[in-house]
Amino acid sequence: MENFAASVRQAEIALRDLFEPTPLQKNDHLSAKYGAEIWLKREDLTPVRSYKLRGAFNAMRKISGGAKGHFVCASAGNHAQGMAYACRHFGTKGTIFMPVTTPKQKIDKTRIFGGDAIEIVLAGDYFDQTLAAAQDFARAQRATFLSPFDDADIIEGQATVGLELLDQLGGAPDLIILPVGGGGLAAGVTRLFGELAPRTRAEFAEPEGGASLREALQSGAPVTLPSVDNFVDGAAVARIGDLPFRALSHFAANDVHTAPEDRICATMLEMLNIEGIVLEPAGALAIDVLRDMPDLAGKRVVCLCSGGNFDFERLPEVKERAQRFSGLKQYFILRMPQRPGALRDFLQLLGPEDDIARFEYLKKSARNFGSVLIGIETTAPENLDRLRERLEAAGIGYRDITRDPVLAEFLI
Repeated sequence: MENFAASVRQAEIALRDLFEPTPLQKNDHLSAKYGAEIWLKREDLTPVRSYKLRGAFNAMRKISGGAKGHFVCASAGNHAQGMAYACRHFGTKGTIFMPVTTPKQKIDKTRIFGGDAIEIVLAGDYFDQTLAAAQDFARAQRATFLSPFDDADIIEGQATVGLELLDQLGGAPDLIILPVGGGGLAAGVTRLFGELAPRTRAEFAEPEGGASLREALQSGAPVTLPSVDNFVDGAAVARIGDLPFRALSHFAANDVHTAPEDRICATMLEMLNIEGIVLEPAGALAIDVLRDMPDLAGKRVVCLCSGGNFDFERLPEVKERAQRFSGLKQYFILRMPQRPGALRDFLQLLGPEDDIARFEYLKKSARNFGSVLIGIETTAPENLDRLRERLEAAGIGYRDITRDPVLAEFLI
């Protein structure tokens, strides 16, 4: 059987034609916060701002040196950009299928990375439709379909990140935290560490709305999640890959930590505001779950930051979700009496640090009470606790809809 670490080393040597090793940086802020030695492996600093370039390059390199053939993929994000960049490097033809709903910014970035080497095809409103169209096209053209994670050469390429960090650290860490989507990165790094750093503990981070590895480990086989929250778009995968699962099946479900999407937003803002590091939601996963680990004190820990392809048009949504998670912003539907002065009476209940961020009221005739949608932003969670107490004392009926998935989607 071929030595996996030796193959990864060859892939890592070849990868230097594209870019130097991404930085491994000790983070003083997180180290002080958790009483540990926290290092960040900055995959957000590759030429395409994610680790996906590694796997795409390696898979293409191993097929006729990458210079021949026709490669096809389906992706609306990092995998598309990684393959596009590799196609331009090798001078080979690539066809990238993206959903019709893909934001123009992502399409334009993919086109820039690939240049004349690639063609972008928009097909399907949903990714499953896009994937089917790409696979049909690849079969018809006798082209090579490049899976984002369920491919041995892709997994081998992603493992180069583990080799780099071992070289940079000068030894094995006590713990490595790996984000998981389809599982290619986690499978490659854990297999490599099994050979070169067997004493390093591996833990995994998945979005709460897409915990495909945890569900597979609990079931003993890959399962398809009935629904997925796509907010963490770089890791929101409904089914772990078959090959990655084989490599990860010896881990326990307790080794997988699920991160609430709103909490990930708080972590993204923390890293942006304190450290000036721009991470996409999937890129913040490993850092986010540090708070779920009770035994970090004194340990040397590496968090893999998988990507930084963040569209700043999403920043208002990220801030909103982070405030809601932190208890600094909540939404209520109030039952307000329809009489002159009722609004003035309500305003007297607000504290000095409470601010109205949203207010909608439609007066209805022939009714004694009307409904008010109101959003309150404040500086400390206990301020909202006190506001609720004042509302109840004043006899004003209210309903907190901050975490109501149906009402929040339509009203907030």
